[in-house]
Amino acid sequence: MRLADLPTPALVLDRGRLGRNLQAMSERAKALGVDLRPHMKTAKSAEVARRATAGHSGGITVATLNEAEYFADNGFTDITYAVGIVPAKLDRVAALQSRGVRMTILTDAVDMARAIAARGEALGTRFSTLIEVDTGDRRGGVPASSDDVIEIGRALHGNRGAALAGVLAHAGHSYDCASIAEVERVAEEERAGAVTAAERLRAAGMPSPTVSVGSTPTAVHARKLDGVTEMRPGVYVFGDLFQAGIRSCAISDIAVSVLATVIGHRRTDNRVLIDAGGLALSKDRSTAGHSFDAGFGLVTDLTLNPIAGARVVTANQEHGHVEGAGRLPFEILPRGAKVRVLPNHVCMTAAMYGRYHVIDGGDEVVAVWDRTNGW
Repeated sequence: MRLADLPTPALVLDRGRLGRNLQAMSERAKALGVDLRPHMKTAKSAEVARRATAGHSGGITVATLNEAEYFADNGFTDITYAVGIVPAKLDRVAALQSRGVRMTILTDAVDMARAIAARGEALGTRFSTLIEVDTGDRRGGVPASSDDVIEIGRALHGNRGAALAGVLAHAGHSYDCASIAEVERVAEEERAGAVTAAERLRAAGMPSPTVSVGSTPTAVHARKLDGVTEMRPGVYVFGDLFQAGIRSCAISDIAVSVLATVIGHRRTDNRVLIDAGGLALSKDRSTAGHSFDAGFGLVTDLTLNPIAGARVVTANQEHGHVEGAGRLPFEILPRGAKVRVLPNHVCMTAAMYGRYHVIDGGDEVVAVWDRTNGW
């Protein structure tokens, strides 16, 4: 089967580009002296995870317990669930542990640390738990200098229901940086914050075997990761237009695109309609307000050659409205023609699909890889 034969919308993954992205980050982690624990929230695919963990410990990061269960079903036994845990989810974590999976969970609250320890003791298991440290993202986590770091550590350490695994930080605010120098600064703040929290725990007589940092921009641009044990980038596996815009990758590195079909013309408006709208592309507008604004995605031909600066300017549920920088070449975009759309934010775009149609640089579909969705 070739791309032109696929029903649309369809999610296309270029295996060659994927491989180059994985190799580059693997080499980056080794050069920085840390393990690579890739965040699989982007790919949600066992086939991608096997390739991403090659040459490293084999551990992965997930964003949902559904992902954890899917990867456990596919043979992954070292999984960090990097979203703040709540009591209602602990039994699912325990069920995974009973299957032989080494689960690591996350908290930034003293009361939750106590609840983790109590529930672990009640279930006859121990929950390996990281303390989330905020190094400037202001989403989850406690400051490295906060008394909470020590209090949470004491609530987790030295009891039968929990084990203090270390600390974890995520520099999500690296996405807001306007230059590589700024990303480098954020990366150093992330590193220093995580290391400081770990050193404070150790000085108080508690362990911190894991010192974990994340985000694709900081993984790409960090100057050093001294004192860190692992990094958890995720979007790097595929790349997207936003990552290209902030120079975490190049447009030529983007490995995932949406295959779509031309379904209509509005010649008087210099507009083409495609059958990939808000559901197929997502309505993420992360590139908005930047010089690299890509609308809802850049439109190319089947070999990823840009088409007259075309981008999806409006996304209804099932309609994408395509306009160009100049006149659109309607003669090469008849109704029924296939195009590919490079995504703004690949995590969001991929979320509607259950599989990847895999190519290897050409237009022949060489494999179909599954992926998981849901919570």
